[in-house]
Amino acid sequence: MRIVSLLPAATEICCALGLEDDLVGVSPECDYPPAVVGKTTVSRALLAYDGKSSAETSRMVGRRLETGGALYQVDERALRSTAPDLILTQGLCEVCAPTLGDVEEVAERLPHRPSIVSLDPHRLEDVLADIERVAEFCGTEEAARALVDSLRVRIERIASRAATVDTRPETVCLEWLDPLFLAGHWVPEMVELAGGNDALAVPGKPSRRAEPTEIVNAAPEVVVLMPCGFDLERTRREAPTVTSARWWTGLPAYRSNRVWTVDGSGYFNRPGPRLVDGLELLAHILHPEAFPKRPSLEAAQPWVT
Repeated sequence: MRIVSLLPAATEICCALGLEDDLVGVSPECDYPPAVVGKTTVSRALLAYDGKSSAETSRMVGRRLETGGALYQVDERALRSTAPDLILTQGLCEVCAPTLGDVEEVAERLPHRPSIVSLDPHRLEDVLADIERVAEFCGTEEAARALVDSLRVRIERIASRAATVDTRPETVCLEWLDPLFLAGHWVPEMVELAGGNDALAVPGKPSRRAEPTEIVNAAPEVVVLMPCGFDLERTRREAPTVTSARWWTGLPAYRSNRVWTVDGSGYFNRPGPRLVDGLELLAHILHPEAFPKRPSLEAAQPWVT
């Protein structure tokens, strides 16, 4: 089967199912596992984000959306060259990939009409279901059962141990820094499973904008900076956007040195198998005494002012 993936999470799912060689096209953001780098790129961003700060990126995206413009575009010539049997896309986030409608429109013009599967998860269980859906289309159901079973075992191991802790710290996870956005969908659920209480976000609900006063009033004991699409290096580079603000010094998390920067792109933003790695990472952040294994320095680091 010839598979095109228009989003990094779907690419990671395919590779975890042993379908790396079947991937004939990917998006420009598909960078994991490293073996997918160099495959034919079949979509492109219509805005130049490189070198732009969080605030500049937000302004660019906002202006484009206000005028009804697209943020991503399918490269029809490149897509045609891959002759796909299956296209994996999404409808969850309009700023992350071409829209489902755009994909369907281009696919109709291909000589061979491919199947299109849209992955739109909101909870961890949805992510596991998406792994099984991809496997059903690709004939790798046995690999999916083994993968999903192993992920469930790891999730349950974290949840069971976290259930024995004495405290559940109030936690805020920030998915964007300027303006401030609270991480939604599966992230609040991950916080709960890891033994915390998400102070402001609701499991399964979309990420949403927040004001500094809202975060100050929530008095989080732990804050995790996980900007969407940022690796750890860029997260740490952008962190002073919030950590240097006057209101920040009033947070209990700041006063107790419980602010963390993480590789959001790798472990929290993408709804794929590595969310379980993110859950294990989060468990250490919230309860290092119960989960003493430290994450790698490339995955997460405490923010020290």
